[in-house]
Amino acid sequence: MSHISRMAEDLIVYSTAEFGFLTLSDAYSTGSSIMPQKKNPDSLELLRGKSGRVFGNMAGLLMTLKGLPSTYNKDLQEDKEPLFDAVDTISASIKIAEGVISTMEIHPERMRNALTVDMLATDLADYLVRKGIPFRETHHISGRAVALAESRKCPLNELTLDDFKMLNSKFTDDVHDVFDFEASVERRASIGGTSLKNVERQISILRQ
Repeated sequence: MSHISRMAEDLIVYSTAEFGFLTLSDAYSTGSSIMPQKKNPDSLELLRGKSGRVFGNMAGLLMTLKGLPSTYNKDLQEDKEPLFDAVDTISASIKIAEGVISTMEIHPERMRNALTVDMLATDLADYLVRKGIPFRETHHISGRAVALAESRKCPLNELTLDDFKMLNSKFTDDVHDVFDFEASVERRASIGGTSLKNVERQISILRQ
């Protein structure tokens, strides 16, 4: 339920006009009682709220357990109601979550347009790590590059090679290859990383 609640919050935020990364199906949304143009993500808000109910069941059962001596005590009959309620709530929540995800519309172009070059500042630090400089140092160098770009009122990728060399001599003319969003994603190739191969592996595991 913690995972479902956090996912619901992400989808609520990403469905707002400010982000516009996705549109929820009308089947899992409701209209506003006062604003005709508004589309409320009720299904997701209910999922987020139901997590509190399940957490409450757990907390209540732990309060029953905390003062009991070892072995069975009649107090433990109080485990049935929270258990059954949690099973029913979680079962319904999973069905709703599945429905929301399978019917929502994704807007990848809006997502791409929201990307900004400064998001690749860590990749700039990683670039120097591959040149043999410890990350604790490259982190500061990358930070100085960000500050320089801000002072010039230009994106990070518009700094010249001379600008980068002024910050550290290890920068070479391949530094601008860092500023590639898809390459950045693919570079995260460890288990659980964002590379396409890793994501496909996780999907395969989940389907199994």
